[in-house]
Amino acid sequence: MSDIAETRPGRYLFQKADICDAAVVRGLFEKYGIDTVCHFAAESHVDRSILKPDSFIQTNIIGTFNLLEAARARGKEFRLFHHISTDEVYGSLGPVGAFTEETPYRPNSPYSASKASSDHLVRAYHETYGLPTTLSNCSNNYGPYQFPEKLIPLVTLNALEEKPLPVYGDGKNVRDWLYVTDHCEAIRQIMEKGRRGETYNIGGHAEMENIVIVEMICDLVDEYAPSPKGDSRRRLISFVKDRPGHDRRYAIDFKKLHEELGWSPAESFASGLRKTVRWYLDHLPWSERIRSGEYQSWIKEQYGNR
Repeated sequence: MSDIAETRPGRYLFQKADICDAAVVRGLFEKYGIDTVCHFAAESHVDRSILKPDSFIQTNIIGTFNLLEAARARGKEFRLFHHISTDEVYGSLGPVGAFTEETPYRPNSPYSASKASSDHLVRAYHETYGLPTTLSNCSNNYGPYQFPEKLIPLVTLNALEEKPLPVYGDGKNVRDWLYVTDHCEAIRQIMEKGRRGETYNIGGHAEMENIVIVEMICDLVDEYAPSPKGDSRRRLISFVKDRPGHDRRYAIDFKKLHEELGWSPAESFASGLRKTVRWYLDHLPWSERIRSGEYQSWIKEQYGNR
């Protein structure tokens, strides 16, 4: 089953379909003469992959394979397959250094292993079949419309509602953070100007410990919506049992992208986080719709006994 919605005639068409259905994917490529793919579609939350890895194998590996096969079937009419990946395929860093495009893959979760697999498929289709490809590995994204299971919206909404703020382990795991519009601009530049067959790392130049981010969010929520109790929402921070295979630190070296294509992030973490927290506070009805039903069951399963 699929749903189609069309706006701005001739420029945009939305088709709701399952990329794991090879026949549907091939049919869409043929029907619409698709010659370029920007492949975002993925199961992307580590916690979910630990609980239920099967959907990650299907979507991230088989789904990518189906798209690559459909692209290959287009022959010389096909122009570019751009694949969106993650820094998590590289594994965990020590206290110094950063991932480069030459860093060996060492995935530590079903999610990152499935994304590493899809990366290898994309590279193989370029090397074996000559499919024109580019690939990007990005750091943690954040910004408006992110699903509330992710750290920043989860903490923002829980803080507003005076609920516990779950932080894994000692809270000192480090991630590099990339504002969503900076990520999109980097992808645009790679697709337009990047060398075919190449990988580009995309980072936000914003390494931060998880506990520091949670504290920053508490302070922003206190600023925009002071607690009825008149104190800081930092009191809501609750350390929970660390998740299995939790990588300690990620950091991205995006020198190649900057030197070849001139890209750098426009948003600082402080400005991007402020915009993001403000957006969630201004769009509570959207969040409420997203957080109902199945999502609440998942939150209980994930954090209820910790």
